[in-house]
Amino acid sequence: MKMTAASRQPTPAASAPSAAGEAQGKAKVMKDSTSLAQRWRGASNLVPALLFLGLFFFAPLIGLLLRGVMEPVPGLGNYEQLFANSAYARVLFNTFSVAGLVTLFSLLLGFPLAWAITLVPRGWGRWLLNIVLLSMWTSLLARTYSWLVLLQASGVINKALMAMGIIDQPLEMVHNLTGVVIGMSYIMIPFIVLPLQATMQAIDPMVLQAGSICGASPWTNFFKVFLPLCRSGLFSGALMVFVMSLGYYVTPALLGGAQNMMLPEFIVQQVQSFLNWGLASAAAALLILITLVLFYFYLKLQPESPVGSSNAR
Repeated sequence: MKMTAASRQPTPAASAPSAAGEAQGKAKVMKDSTSLAQRWRGASNLVPALLFLGLFFFAPLIGLLLRGVMEPVPGLGNYEQLFANSAYARVLFNTFSVAGLVTLFSLLLGFPLAWAITLVPRGWGRWLLNIVLLSMWTSLLARTYSWLVLLQASGVINKALMAMGIIDQPLEMVHNLTGVVIGMSYIMIPFIVLPLQATMQAIDPMVLQAGSICGASPWTNFFKVFLPLCRSGLFSGALMVFVMSLGYYVTPALLGGAQNMMLPEFIVQQVQSFLNWGLASAAAALLILITLVLFYFYLKLQPESPVGSSNAR
């Protein structure tokens, strides 16, 4: 019995690891609490910014959402009307189709431009990038009216095509889908070029040389090596263009027609012409919801940016 009792008592060698583990656990808890306290030490400095956002962003947003379900009668009638009415459903279809086409053409035109800015000597690349930035800084209304003048039946483009004998009569390129896509694609190209150029600039040329040394053809090197490395810039630029195109108003209103009405024009029409605040608020809330959903999927699908990884190194 004495031997059994003695065997049950922990030896100093057996109790030492448990004591060391407890000490390490306490040290880890204290370290975590200290780091958490340090992290939130300057949180009080955010109070003015949070108050500003709450007063001028969240409060109007909540009021907008409430109007969509409270006017003219409480319920989800405005949202049901948006999807049940064929005319309103057409507006939703136009909005997504125009945004998709503008994103596609912006990518097709912006990718070669970003590539050219990256490949040319630094001085020429800086000039090309400044031209892209200058187009962004020019008045949106002036650029849209310029395209209205260029694309109309008596505009420069139609006259040049008729003078070269390509067409016999002027093409209809305004107040339709063609004019909207052309005008918006021109405006959105810089938002594709800037993130793409930054991504391409961060790619190590030795990676492409390694692909060539391993026997990859130029096309294989482009599609298997270069294009996957540009995915982060493509995703971010495409998302930016698509979301901005969903909410664009000036260019579709001037270059489009009644058959190509988009959701922003529909919201303005409901407020200014019919004073239908409930339906307009529901349409605006739908735009916000679509933007948040797209941003969520972007965060899920976006790979690690080569720009960020290169900066980290």
